[in-house]
Amino acid sequence: MEFDRVKLDLEDNVGILTLNHPEVMNAVSTEMLGGLMAALAEVENPKNGLRCLLMTGAGRGFCAGANLQPSPGANRSNDAGSVLETHYHPFLRRLRELPMPFVTAVNGAAAGVGMSFALMGDLVLCARSAYFLQAFRRIGLIPDGGSTWILPRLVGRVRAMELSMLGERLPAEKALEWGLVSRVVEDGELMDKARELARDLANGPTVSMKLIRRLYWESAGNTYEEQLNLERQMQRIAGGSADFQEGVRAFLEKRPAKFKGE
Repeated sequence: MEFDRVKLDLEDNVGILTLNHPEVMNAVSTEMLGGLMAALAEVENPKNGLRCLLMTGAGRGFCAGANLQPSPGANRSNDAGSVLETHYHPFLRRLRELPMPFVTAVNGAAAGVGMSFALMGDLVLCARSAYFLQAFRRIGLIPDGGSTWILPRLVGRVRAMELSMLGERLPAEKALEWGLVSRVVEDGELMDKARELARDLANGPTVSMKLIRRLYWESAGNTYEEQLNLERQMQRIAGGSADFQEGVRAFLEKRPAKFKGE
């Protein structure tokens, strides 16, 4: 499926969402964000039967950040934050609320808001040559795309400040050492490994996976007691799923479970 500067391929139960503007290293524009929102509508459409989303970038980079070239005929606003509210934030919230596992496969640069997109993944796979860059300070802006929320929770305040204030490249291996990403693989193996992982997740208990996503996203703002209560609510939902019934049967019968995502 082709959308504005984005494409979506359906492979069995996996949707592969590709940022597709390689001429500018997939720099994000309002047009691309419109394409991404349209693609997510297809990802969430039950008729497509998707149970995992995999995002990557076309060409030699994942995403170079925001596209600073104005669209033809566009009026540049004095309010640099307005486009966040109208275009970026709806997309990021949509990713957070995805009803399925979300994997990112980072090839090359993930800079600026591209770094934010990459770190939204439940699992983040990187090519060995990939790197992350908080590029905002280079043009006199502040980190956005949720990075000031995500980064300190992943790497701590001190490292988050270093990344944002110095604007230095963070290589994939160092990102793995810091706990920012899940795995680093050889460049030529990235998409094969990412597809393999996405297929495994797509064949899992999708209801449970959706609830796990919600629990971890909610945990950052919850007290311990609130999180215990939320676990109780989510376990009630998971325990009522057909996949839970299948999981128990498979365990007792000593065979692999065949989850249907129900």
